[in-house]
Amino acid sequence: MHMLYNSDSFAVVAFDLPAGPSTEGGAPEPRGGFEIVDKFAKKDVFIEGAVAERFKEGALALMASKPSEEDIDDYIGGFTAVMQQPLVLH
Repeated sequence: MHMLYNSDSFAVVAFDLPAGPSTEGGAPEPRGGFEIVDKFAKKDVFIEGAVAERFKEGALALMASKPSEEDIDDYIGGFTAVMQQPLVLH
């Protein structure tokens, strides 16, 4: 688990998950994903697979342009539509 981003609006954490079973008889492929937390809406989402790859590629492209915090928050805000899970703290 690695905290990648933390602002007043959002937090993004990267997770490295245990490798799943191989589908073609080779070595299992490592998996991973991102948890995105919308602090104002008090919702979060865990993304993996193709959505996580798209998020990662977009974030890397954005970081190449030395973005402001507002630019990063705007990019992350594009993923809030899939947030259905209310944030619960224990």
